[in-house]
Amino acid sequence: MTTLSISADFDSGNIEVIDASSPAHIQLAMRPDTQSPHFQWFHFKADGLKIGEPHHFSLNNAGQSSYNQAWTGYNAVASYDHQDWFRVPSSFDGTALNFTLTPTHTHVYFAYFEPYSRERHDWLIQHAQENAGTQWLATGKTVEGRDITLLRKGDGAPGKRKIWIIAQQHPGEHMAEWFMEGVIERLQEQNDPVLNHLLDAADLYLVPHMNPDGSFHGHLRTNANGKDLNRCWQDCTEDASPEVFFVKQQMEKYGVDMFLDVHGDEEIPYVFTAACEGNPGYTSKQRELEALFRSRLSEITRDFQTRYGYPRSQPGQANMNLAANSVGEQFKCLSLTLEMPFKDNDDAPDLITGWSGKRSKQLAKDVLTTLSDMVSVLR
Repeated sequence: MTTLSISADFDSGNIEVIDASSPAHIQLAMRPDTQSPHFQWFHFKADGLKIGEPHHFSLNNAGQSSYNQAWTGYNAVASYDHQDWFRVPSSFDGTALNFTLTPTHTHVYFAYFEPYSRERHDWLIQHAQENAGTQWLATGKTVEGRDITLLRKGDGAPGKRKIWIIAQQHPGEHMAEWFMEGVIERLQEQNDPVLNHLLDAADLYLVPHMNPDGSFHGHLRTNANGKDLNRCWQDCTEDASPEVFFVKQQMEKYGVDMFLDVHGDEEIPYVFTAACEGNPGYTSKQRELEALFRSRLSEITRDFQTRYGYPRSQPGQANMNLAANSVGEQFKCLSLTLEMPFKDNDDAPDLITGWSGKRSKQLAKDVLTTLSDMVSVLR
């Protein structure tokens, strides 16, 4: 007789087993980040399934998670091969997230979102250099010694605009590195006049993954020290948050003319941006560029909109420890946080995948088109 087993002892795995004795009620819990109370990310494998028999899963501590209102309207993702992911209808009862699968295979993976593995990250860094013409410009180290890679597409010639894109400061937001893969994919194009126009005027500085320690350990928000990297851009230290410390050093070395920080949002089922309107040194030029970016991207893709997002900060009331606010204030440039949904885009829903890695990649390509249209007015 095959015994049902639940495991998460792998890259970005996160689950604790409460009771897996009955396929009719498999009770689980999400594990908090190291040295932090945050939790919401899950990623586990169920093995020994009975094909054709319903299996019911409950994440019993969903009601105590970091963004417990986000479970309403959310559907878990699943895959039999860790490559093709699909949504599983889910419900939140105020305490637990519940979903049922009648499997067609004896094992299945479940996750909060389509995971981006460290193995794929390593492939992406190599692919970016060999096929997309990027240069490995510098390497920082995480708390646990993993590489933070800074790539540059361009030659650093005087007068060229410096466009920075970083991703996955929050390690559970795997759509962010799927976005970066989309950037790299488009950089491979040889006969793309829109892209070439951008690259004639600007160099791209890319950090595909800011928080590999957190991702490896299955964290939602923090690095291996329990630090939220997107809340320490004014007071980061080389010991507590070396990931941010490294990137800030590189920005000061090379300069910044535009900054995009790529994230995922648990609650809001839309793609949107947050900007610098609350900064003490906010300029009319920044306001104009923010409006232009939003307007142009909205025209290019229905996957971006401006109706829904975070409340605008009042003048002088911005949280300056956020990356986009900090960089925008220091370099007086267009500086944005780009948010993608964990759920779906309600403007363009996909009942099979919801928001996905594939859609994140396409959004990245559309963002590059937007930047090409804007590059001449960034300064």
